[in-house]
Amino acid sequence: LAIAFAFPSLANLPETMQSSYLSSLLANTLKSNQVEINTDSKSQRPVARLKEPRDLFTLPKEPECAQEAAKWPAECQVVDMKVQHIEAMPMMPELYYTSTGKEIVVKVIGEEAGQVVYQYNPMSAVNYFTRSVSGGNRIPPAPNMSTDLKFESRFESGNLAKAVKITDTYYELSIRADLYTNKHMQWFYFMVENTKKNLVYRLSIVNLLKGDSLYNEGMRPVMYSCKDAVIRKVGWRRCGTNINYYQNDVNGDDENNSTYTLTFNIEFPYDDDCVFLAHNYPYTYTDLQEYLIKLQNHPVKSQYTKLRLLCRTLAGNNVYYLTVTDNSNDEAQDPKPKKKAVVMTARVHPGESPASWMMKGVIDFITGDSQQARELREKFIFKLVPMLNPDGVIVGNNRCSLSGRDLNRQYRTVIRETYPPVWHTKVLIKRLIEECGVAMYCDFHAHSRKHNVFIYGCENKRVAEKRLQEQVFPLMLHKNTADKFSFENCKFRINKDKEGTGRVVIWMMGVDNSYTLEASFAGSTLGSRHHTHFTTQDYENMGRSFCETLLDYVDDTPAKVNIIAEIEVKNSVQTSKRRLKRRRARKHRAL
Repeated sequence: LAIAFAFPSLANLPETMQSSYLSSLLANTLKSNQVEINTDSKSQRPVARLKEPRDLFTLPKEPECAQEAAKWPAECQVVDMKVQHIEAMPMMPELYYTSTGKEIVVKVIGEEAGQVVYQYNPMSAVNYFTRSVSGGNRIPPAPNMSTDLKFESRFESGNLAKAVKITDTYYELSIRADLYTNKHMQWFYFMVENTKKNLVYRLSIVNLLKGDSLYNEGMRPVMYSCKDAVIRKVGWRRCGTNINYYQNDVNGDDENNSTYTLTFNIEFPYDDDCVFLAHNYPYTYTDLQEYLIKLQNHPVKSQYTKLRLLCRTLAGNNVYYLTVTDNSNDEAQDPKPKKKAVVMTARVHPGESPASWMMKGVIDFITGDSQQARELREKFIFKLVPMLNPDGVIVGNNRCSLSGRDLNRQYRTVIRETYPPVWHTKVLIKRLIEECGVAMYCDFHAHSRKHNVFIYGCENKRVAEKRLQEQVFPLMLHKNTADKFSFENCKFRINKDKEGTGRVVIWMMGVDNSYTLEASFAGSTLGSRHHTHFTTQDYENMGRSFCETLLDYVDDTPAKVNIIAEIEVKNSVQTSKRRLKRRRARKHRAL
């Protein structure tokens, strides 16, 4: 009646024309992206309905729409500068540092005997997240006021809290705890300026929390020289000599409250250079967004790749997911069984940047034009969540989200409002299980205490016929990547403290092949890569090998018949080694 009153001429039209006119009117006047106007084929009446959530969250290809500025907690300062690195890697594998046994142990001196040259610890009135600011609170770079080294980390993924000058060439550094916590100090990433070449500096990071580290087994930090990148086209590389990692004596023998020091010597390649130092090769939220934009704008890859929004984080940052599959088959003409899904996620722990490089390798491979990539797209629907915890990545956390909790312990008792990425990922997987089935789930991580790449799986005791089946794919991956992937390092038992992880919860939902892929922060101890560091290219190649092995795994090849028998032999040998190790340990304690 209201429409007839507003448009009296409409009442004089035939009913079918009224419906068509009304449908057109509503479609052109209701400019909501949540409402869809259609005409019913039988009654010819306009029908209004809400669009499906997946259509609401579809991202356009235009860069200005797809990419948004990172949202920071309101108390965070962000230096107004563009941090960008070239991806060039060393041509030859970089060797581990070889200990001389004479590495020095330096006691923590502190600011009482030194000069504070950098200090930053974002504080709020309450010790929890309240609101965010797009782009953060921008501040100009600090001017150079002296000849001392100048430190800065108020940029994406940076987390230096304090720098204390002890001498002209020795600096004590402290890294910031995960926001809204007082722990998880391990990841570091900061910038140094005012450098002098041909001068040996010593840097000590004095408040790390892990009791053991690969730094005591040859791992070295990574360095990026801006001048080297321009002059020699050299990107990130390993650095440091006289490296030592040890427990501080501040808390005596109290292991639970102890802190640890990483100390190393470093020589900068140029005078007045801008140098970045990090625990591992950084991969930021902005890096991911720029990569996804290129993918969406690619004329070929965009045809079988869909970028969508899974959810928004506590700070309002986008959590993206990619769907990669071949949609060319006409189901009406060529009916085939439904393709199963393969789900992969990464960066639930923000300090584990190798996970992002492996995910990049996966995406590059399955969106490529190789025959293997085409077969994978024909066989599977890939659902990829490249960065589960963008809030943590942005602020430079090591372990937690802005909730102050480890998201990879919240899959079982998840609360949507507090842990949105985990809740929505679990809902996505549940829907896929119901609609088409999930062939494999894998969450990508990095490991700070073990070498090589390896897998954590879930031992299948529920069905006798499936015994040891969860170990088949890892063994095949080892055979395909013998110089990086270690089957001996893989574990399949479920510990009590892991019951809330994605791997275990998704397995309990019915996905037998549910894995955590762990890549060492350091490198490999295997074959031709013995005691050499991983590069970003190595991590990407690991993602590629994962996909190649997945294709081998689903093919019915005769070689797969013998794999179970081989697994039983390997497990028997490993069991014998563990028993021998325990006997030796008991004998050592007795002596």
